Amino acid sequence: MDYRRCGNSGIELPILSLGMWHNFGDVDNFSTARSMVLTAFDNGLCHFDLANNYGPSPGSAEITLGRILQGDLNSHRDELFISTKAGHTMWPGVYGGNSSRKNLIASCNASLKRAKLDYFDIFYTHRYDGVTPIEETAQALIDLVHSGKALYVGVSKYPAEQQQQMYKLLSEANVPCLASQYRYSMFDRSAADENFQLAVDNNSGIVVFSPLAQGLLTNKYFNGIPDNSRAAKSTGFLQVEQVTEAKVEAARKLNVIAESRGQTLAQMALAWILTDKRVTSVIIGASSSSQLKSNLGVLNSPEFTDDELNAIQAIINNIPE
Repeated sequence: MDYRRCGNSGIELPILSLGMWHNFGDVDNFSTARSMVLTAFDNGLCHFDLANNYGPSPGSAEITLGRILQGDLNSHRDELFISTKAGHTMWPGVYGGNSSRKNLIASCNASLKRAKLDYFDIFYTHRYDGVTPIEETAQALIDLVHSGKALYVGVSKYPAEQQQQMYKLLSEANVPCLASQYRYSMFDRSAADENFQLAVDNNSGIVVFSPLAQGLLTNKYFNGIPDNSRAAKSTGFLQVEQVTEAKVEAARKLNVIAESRGQTLAQMALAWILTDKRVTSVIIGASSSSQLKSNLGVLNSPEFTDDELNAIQAIINNIPE
């Protein structure tokens, strides 16, 4: 496994991290989840990414990891880097899903209990809610660090203006933003310029999620929507209408390039993201240990030629909206 320095800190993160957004809830098979976590750890993926609402049901992904930590990895806690987030709806009522101090502090406390941890390595504000003053959110993060419940803090999906404000407030309190998390893939590059550059300019690491566009950057949808796919699940975040013919056709064209490189499309999509040296780590998901191992093949990726990069750019630049 290769590691990259995370911002201006002593932390290095693996270039691939295991995300627990899908397939780790109480509706999923625990043995499969356990196998994926242990496979990840055995291959150097020491960073596990959670959020309080991951499941389904909400909170159950943290419970799943807590069970695995207690049963298999308890003696390896200091070798692990575990992150969680709060800010999306988690429980009923007006306090259950925003960026307020009440929600963030309560969420962190509840997440620690579910994951059976004394602290998180990094705690993110999961979103800017458009209402809570940035100063309030920042102070909650600062206090979580001062209380020892989080070693570092981060921001996720913040608009550029609020992202910059958060960096400033945290830096002034000597609790700098360790990592900034954004959606990024060949099919969604909107964060690459403004958000990425703000992170770099403020010495924050960049962690990206949904690198395979929820499975669109695989061969899964080449012949329709499989019954076991994310788009077919009522609990999934990929909707059927997002599986457009234009994106499927672009994926087919990209797959031709991937095959010529001796890679799967997923491996090439991950390798393409990692050509951007600003990116610290790419969060990958998996539904099985074999799928996870396949994605680890990106570690042996050949260098891209200029012709390959130009061909990829031409394809992804011409996908109709």
